[in-house]
Amino acid sequence: MSRRPLFLSRSARPALIALAVALPAAAQAVQSADTLSAQWAAYQAVKPKSVLDLQPFRETTTAKLSSGAGLSFVSVNPNVNAWFLATIEASGADPVSYHIENPHARTQTVALVPGAQPKLALGGPQGDMLCDPWTTDLPKAKATRQPYAPICGGRLYLRNPAVGHASTLESVTDFLRNNIWGGDAVVNFVKDTLYKDAFQEKANETADAGVTPENVGPGAALVEKVNGDYPAITGRTGLTLTGVKDGRMALGLWYPVTGLSGVYASAMEPRALAKSVLESGGHANALDNVERTSVDYLAAFDLSKFNVGYAVGTAHPDVGWSPRPPASMQNPSLPGPDGIGTVKPLVRTGMIDPALASKAIATFTGGFKREHGAFKHGPFSERNAGSHYGFVEQGAILSKLQPGLATLYVLADGTIGMKTWEASDDAMLPQVRFARQNGVPLVVTDPKTGKPVPGDYVSNWAFGNWSGSAEAHLRTLRAGACMKTAGDKRFLIYGYFSTVTPSGMARVFQSYGCDYAMILDMNAIVHTYMALYVRQGNNVQVEHMVPAMAKLDKEGPNGAVQPRFLSFPDNRDFFYLTQKD
Repeated sequence: MSRRPLFLSRSARPALIALAVALPAAAQAVQSADTLSAQWAAYQAVKPKSVLDLQPFRETTTAKLSSGAGLSFVSVNPNVNAWFLATIEASGADPVSYHIENPHARTQTVALVPGAQPKLALGGPQGDMLCDPWTTDLPKAKATRQPYAPICGGRLYLRNPAVGHASTLESVTDFLRNNIWGGDAVVNFVKDTLYKDAFQEKANETADAGVTPENVGPGAALVEKVNGDYPAITGRTGLTLTGVKDGRMALGLWYPVTGLSGVYASAMEPRALAKSVLESGGHANALDNVERTSVDYLAAFDLSKFNVGYAVGTAHPDVGWSPRPPASMQNPSLPGPDGIGTVKPLVRTGMIDPALASKAIATFTGGFKREHGAFKHGPFSERNAGSHYGFVEQGAILSKLQPGLATLYVLADGTIGMKTWEASDDAMLPQVRFARQNGVPLVVTDPKTGKPVPGDYVSNWAFGNWSGSAEAHLRTLRAGACMKTAGDKRFLIYGYFSTVTPSGMARVFQSYGCDYAMILDMNAIVHTYMALYVRQGNNVQVEHMVPAMAKLDKEGPNGAVQPRFLSFPDNRDFFYLTQKD
């Protein structure tokens, strides 16, 4: 059967991405060209639809159970091989749907075998197995109400709905926005007054680093040296770093995280950035004295050692309309810009599955809520229904990826990238396992010089949708991420900026030589959370970018830490990194 992607737009065809990827044969897509074409048309149609209509690569198999009930088994994206939806429909009863997750998507095949009593056939390193979950496993797993309930001998999970944890700050702001007229204005007033620079960190400075540490990790940032040495501060990160004594860190150098090979941390104050960076021009504003003297922390991950994943929270980001786009861009006949108002019957758990938890080495919050994740002003507000930020989890398109927006993505084969999404990139959609968009880029690579430069809208509050106040008071707590190539290695870098403007973020990422950078979220510790998990035998030490983030974890029996995103569901989306096998 031909696998040419006939369903792709003409502009996408030159960037041909085969539907069949390096998965076992039973996991590869086998839909006919006509079926794929019809599903692509349903995906593009501007009309109310179900979340399954947003899955143009889905494969559906039907059968009858011995009870006479009808069974529909949908592989949401066969090329990713992770999510499945089983729906049982008995005469005279409402359909019952089960969202099933394959925790070993890269190695374990899942297929429905029709017959007098249909079964699931599992294949992979654990051996072949036939599973009949319809009468016992699935109802029993659903009754547990566990976010991940094992079925088929633990080789698959049923995803159950969960209520995600929300901080007091989030609960109050959501209450104001949803229940009080003008509540959003009240929230913005609090941000601009009580919370302005509330998280700023200023450090005790030393003349120099004393002893210049070894240049490790992704390579040193460009800074103005003091008498030939790197300037230094006494930092207050919550990470345990090799080579740091009494908290003293040389600005712009990387320190290995103790006990986590391939992970590094660095500190920066924009005042120390090299003049060649601060005076490099481009679309960035001058930095004021507050952000110049505020401490920023960064963590770098060697991508040869780690996989990257993404998961939506139980509530955020939503899939309905953001109030930001102009009325002319909002279609009142649609529940959301993509035609859906919910992801049901797919289930949002707000945490990673147990099979991955033991391999996790880091998590950090993902991005903006839906109400802030679209454009109110500028060119992006006048196209694609206001350009709502898109996101994909386990191959399921929950919100379409919009052209022109900064995108962090992971493909089915593990490839990790960060770029400005283009319409032609839709050719990659069959293979996109994870993706998250957040506004426009902070830093891009100049094609002429090969050097990092600020993105086009970094200095434009309205067109860049940088949030802050209507008066363009942009300085606040922010987080961001970038990609850097250093020799034959690639690094994902997370940045925590205690109080900064988008211009300050761009200059810092420039100084570290990032190929591409984007914002994540802002304004509060809960939105900029980052934790590392250092394993020492059977114990796990949870370390945070800054100590205040520990308040967002929970305390379990005997005082043990229960980490956010790993131990309990959360209402916010997040990225996670796991050890490669």
